[in-house]
Amino acid sequence: MNRRVVITGIGAVTPLGNSIEETWENLKAGKSGVGPLTRLDVEKFPVKIAAEVKDFDIEQYIEKKEARKMDRFTHYALAASIMAMKDSGLAITEEIAPRVGVWIGSGIGGMETYENQYITFQERGVRRVSPFFVPMMIPNMASGQVSIHFGAKGINSCSVTACASGTNSIGDAFKVIQRGDADAMITGGAEAPIVNMAVAGFCSSTALSLNPDAETASRPFDANRDGFVIGEGAGILVLEEYEFAKARGAKIYAEVVGYGSTGDAHHITAPAPEGEGAARAIRQALEDGGVDPSQVGYINAHGTSTPYNDLFETKAVKTVFGEHAYNLAMSSTKSMTGHLLGAAGGVEAIFTALALKEGVLPPTINLTTPDPECDLDYIPNTARQQYVEYGMSNSLGFGGHNASIVLKKVD
Repeated sequence: MNRRVVITGIGAVTPLGNSIEETWENLKAGKSGVGPLTRLDVEKFPVKIAAEVKDFDIEQYIEKKEARKMDRFTHYALAASIMAMKDSGLAITEEIAPRVGVWIGSGIGGMETYENQYITFQERGVRRVSPFFVPMMIPNMASGQVSIHFGAKGINSCSVTACASGTNSIGDAFKVIQRGDADAMITGGAEAPIVNMAVAGFCSSTALSLNPDAETASRPFDANRDGFVIGEGAGILVLEEYEFAKARGAKIYAEVVGYGSTGDAHHITAPAPEGEGAARAIRQALEDGGVDPSQVGYINAHGTSTPYNDLFETKAVKTVFGEHAYNLAMSSTKSMTGHLLGAAGGVEAIFTALALKEGVLPPTINLTTPDPECDLDYIPNTARQQYVEYGMSNSLGFGGHNASIVLKKVD
């Protein structure tokens, strides 16, 4: 039989707060983490807003000397991991270290480091390029640094599947424990994409919202949505085998019961027509967990606030859930956090777990003009108190990557 897997620790750095407590309270209150773009010279871009992490200080977690050897996305991952491990109460001893792994995803990794070091190379030559350039830049280094920090000697990996990276990482970590290759995993996603070339690329592809009003620009499922708002941060979870967690008296947020991952085989950026690939991932996750579609009460949608994503995700949910699609609740927390790309699945899995544990479903804010084709219950503008036994989190990425996980409430 497959082993049960539960969530015992959570940590996050987001545009809504530098802890999961602050983030969750602001999320329930329907606050927006979007504001003016301050990290870059806004005169260079048509986009003037972003969902930036604010007042974050990595030196609260590690020494400055070590921090200088890491990109910003690794700072976020390490801080969130330290929070999650403290929350879990798990101490990694030499005895259990080989059975504790790390699997943290990132869509683009250390692009800020790449930009800065390329400028250094152009202006000052090869000798001035940092010897830490490659280790700082590569996307797997968040997992590497977290493993080093805690002494976790089990499987150490990284999913790079664009905006599905965080959810794929959690799903893959879940499977590692389920099949018996580890007893605990530190997992999630991290991203720091608010850099010149990433913003320029998304602007060029017309993917970003041009709405100048920061608080209302991210408006998933709204008829007036015009693109996503780029964000940054990290969401990290500690997963443990149920008996392992129970034996040490760990608190449990939720159980991970199902995982689905598919490819569209369609287009590099556009989702498959009618959300066909997403529908297969959702169905696969339900079947993997032995969950009937009628049992799901809440979905944390990918919900990017782009015309095609929101429409086709809605159609995918209708395809899988049928008439029950109109009975379940579905919200996009990206309306408040912006789109954290590879980190999105990490923070959204945490939000789904907390929704089940506390019986509070976060809203989709800025939903004022419903799109007639997006006609499900998106929990508009105000959080809702509601008991839910099963929840789902979806992530859909460039390249046709689709990932879904199913969580179950644990009393």
